[in-house]
Amino acid sequence: MKRPLVFGEVLYDCFPDGREILGGAPFNVAWHLQGLGLNPLLVTGVGRDALGDAILDTMRRWGMDTGAVQRDPQHATGQVRVSLRDGQPSYDIVADQAYDHIGQDLLAGLRPNEFALIYHGSLALRAPTSSDTLDALIASSGLPVFLDLNLRAPWWQRAQLMPLLRRATWVKLNDEELCEVAGLPASRAVHDVDGLVEVAQGLAEECALRWLIVTRGGQGAFVVHPGGVQQGAPIPVDGLVDTVGAGDAFSAVSINGILRGWELEQTLEQALRFAARVCMQRGATSEERTLYAGRASR
Repeated sequence: MKRPLVFGEVLYDCFPDGREILGGAPFNVAWHLQGLGLNPLLVTGVGRDALGDAILDTMRRWGMDTGAVQRDPQHATGQVRVSLRDGQPSYDIVADQAYDHIGQDLLAGLRPNEFALIYHGSLALRAPTSSDTLDALIASSGLPVFLDLNLRAPWWQRAQLMPLLRRATWVKLNDEELCEVAGLPASRAVHDVDGLVEVAQGLAEECALRWLIVTRGGQGAFVVHPGGVQQGAPIPVDGLVDTVGAGDAFSAVSINGILRGWELEQTLEQALRFAARVCMQRGATSEERTLYAGRASR
């Protein structure tokens, strides 16, 4: 089976109490893909610093390929500074980090015929160096694209979105992001489900998408495809801990289903099921192999 190629940020969430939690949507997706036995290649950048060393050590411990992790001597490993006010967190996604400067020299050794698809989000595209590298990778490889939109204010521009959507084959976003793309109030995500499906169908047709996946948190998900709409019922969470990384878990299983040739209904159900399971643990990733037992080939 050909491998998935994952492009984008790896970073640490840094809390006031000194905790540093490893994450970033592309990293989380690559982590889960490794757990599912798909041997992804993560194309990213980290600094020549202690956090960068820790990321590489963690990836090696999990068995991940570190061959496309660029060590940047001039820019620090990505960080999100988390602050708390009256118990509510706010997030400062620090600018000008190593993942903003992923260079095209990484692409020289890549052999496109090893890979099945390219996964990417949108945060790492906020800076021209990484954005240009992804453009070159997609153009030179001809690989289909799984786009996980992951809009993070203020690091996206509306004018950037439609070109990204039009070159993708599969797109995953949540209901609020769909409203953002369509220029609709976020309240539509809750109060007008039928309208939301209609908007998604229009967007999928306009961009000629194979799948447009819309996740809806505790309300499940639906997928617009050329044959219609596939609804996915929510999976009950037995003991909610947090929802961090649930969307990334969903994306990873969606890619697993695509690469293993699952039917859409099975892929959607298993993606929802794995996302619900991740909500029962602290954080987006886990080194517990049992989390992935039996999930790869269902």
